[in-house]
Amino acid sequence: MTDDARQQTQEVYYPTESIVEQANITAYMRSKGFSNWDDLHRWSLDQSDTFWDEMAQRLGWYAPYTQILDDSKKPFFTWFTGGKTNIVHNAIDRHMSTWRRNKLAFIWEGEDGTVRNFSYADVNREVSKLANVLKAMGVQKGDIVSIYLPRVPELPFAMLACAKIGAAHSVIYGGFSHEALRDRIADAQSKVLITADGGYMRNKVIELKKIADDAMSSSPTIQTAIVLKRTGHAVDMHVGRDYWWHDLMALPIASERCETEVVDAEHPLFILYTSGSTGKPKGVVHTHGGYSVGIATTFHFTFDIKDHDIYWCAADPGWITGHSYIVYAPLIEGATSFIYEGAPNYPYPNRWWQIVERYKISILYTAPTAIRGLMRFGDAWPKRHDLSSLRLLGSVGEPINPEAWRWYYDIIGGGNCPIMDTWWQTETGGFMITPNPTTPLKPGSGTKAFLGIEMDVVDEHGNRTADNADGLLVAKRPWPSIMRTILHDAERYANSYWNNEPVGLYTAGDSARRDKDGYFWVIGRIDDVIKVSGYRLGTAEIESALVSHPAVAEAAAIGLPHEIKGTGIHCFVILRSGIEGSDKLSEELRTHVAKELGPITKPEAVSFMAALPKTRSGKIMRRVLKAQALGQDLGDISTLEG
Repeated sequence: MTDDARQQTQEVYYPTESIVEQANITAYMRSKGFSNWDDLHRWSLDQSDTFWDEMAQRLGWYAPYTQILDDSKKPFFTWFTGGKTNIVHNAIDRHMSTWRRNKLAFIWEGEDGTVRNFSYADVNREVSKLANVLKAMGVQKGDIVSIYLPRVPELPFAMLACAKIGAAHSVIYGGFSHEALRDRIADAQSKVLITADGGYMRNKVIELKKIADDAMSSSPTIQTAIVLKRTGHAVDMHVGRDYWWHDLMALPIASERCETEVVDAEHPLFILYTSGSTGKPKGVVHTHGGYSVGIATTFHFTFDIKDHDIYWCAADPGWITGHSYIVYAPLIEGATSFIYEGAPNYPYPNRWWQIVERYKISILYTAPTAIRGLMRFGDAWPKRHDLSSLRLLGSVGEPINPEAWRWYYDIIGGGNCPIMDTWWQTETGGFMITPNPTTPLKPGSGTKAFLGIEMDVVDEHGNRTADNADGLLVAKRPWPSIMRTILHDAERYANSYWNNEPVGLYTAGDSARRDKDGYFWVIGRIDDVIKVSGYRLGTAEIESALVSHPAVAEAAAIGLPHEIKGTGIHCFVILRSGIEGSDKLSEELRTHVAKELGPITKPEAVSFMAALPKTRSGKIMRRVLKAQALGQDLGDISTLEG
């Protein structure tokens, strides 16, 4: 990146005095006797046990823990040793004796406009009934239940019901192929699958039951399928295996009273599969105790949740973002969450803005790919709506490019809403690098590490890099919500995350740099760094330069073999609505990148596309573009958007 380009990204946005004064983090900082974030953060590292103990005491425990962190078997860390808990105790049970019993926990809107509301008492009832059904179906403590549902309230209910009885859940995103579903069921050795007849997306029925039938036909462990009726279209029901959700919930076995199972802090809570570039998907294991503490703490301070907020995380509950910040953390904190079933631009590009206006959403958390996709339709759609209820915005997924950040801040937030640009992973469980409402913001930077988290950028030998030098993003110590292992493959966990160079540090697999103020700038996956004539160039930087052009809505950059440079940059772009691609525009975009980032970054080619290959969580799969260009095998594409 050129000096000019770096300077452009150093623009700082400061929060208002009223935002700072009312922030949860401000109150906590003052209670500890600190006047600035850096001093508080240093204390949280120097006194790590004290900090995490304070955060754990915000939650309820059946029996107290005797040790905060046990690192005697590193990298297999355990937290809150001896503590007895259950995430459902903190997410539901403890609210039943408070005024929150009658507070809204979930507001759900279907794509067709149907609205369903659930108080915390309603959630408790639905979860207890399903938990009793699962027990009647033979599900026991320690079993893994596979869940394959659309974006409906019953998805979080199913997750919570499993947790309540001490079973782990494995949520498979609704829309995966039957092969992906089959492989995940097999790895989890699930006896029970919870699915639906189908789901809606853009007014089309996704036939989940048909896909589930194909998967179950070659899944010998499956004994029972519980089927939710969502669409009402005809499906095959196998006698003795398949049961309608509503029929089971009407039986005497579905009592509204169910005791929450007391489990150890390290008892498995869920398995979530994340794909790699090769090999089978990895079953990431998270546990009840440390995960609860980590996500509740990050949610409380980053999103500054207040009792009056209407919070909307626009992800799917089936991804880690949904697990942590739609289902578990908001419920633990007693928040009201909004869930929407459909696509952001269906039937028109103002659907989200209608929702914000109608429900007075105060916090909106979404992905850069959604922001860029809506930005593509221009400013007129959001400007038709009153978005003044918003007080905080959030971003999750790939690094957000500065152009999209500014649009989100100015057009959606009206220049008044700080953006919580969060960096974290399925493996980390919760936020690692994130601002809070008091943080001065730089568009495109996730700012600094969260309290109790020690992040850095190092070279391949583990040495700290100089400011603004690219390197490997690492965590230098464990944290409570860290994954515990990979299901059935502890060796893969240790080798993939801890034992590669640099040894002893958690290696995130991302390339990043740290600026003079200590702000982190995530460049992208290590595999997404292109080396041209000896220079390391991040795909995110190149893509950000492309999106800064007024014609471009989204972009992806890959490196392909070049006989002189070794690697040449090839770019793929989606144009904004109403703009047509041409050779002239392609050349203009190549020149634009070179002007923004320097001559070495000028792409060999810029191609126009109607869509980019993405995971269902919205991340661009650059390796798929590269494999297609080179005529290679695509590897594991189970997470590829259909």
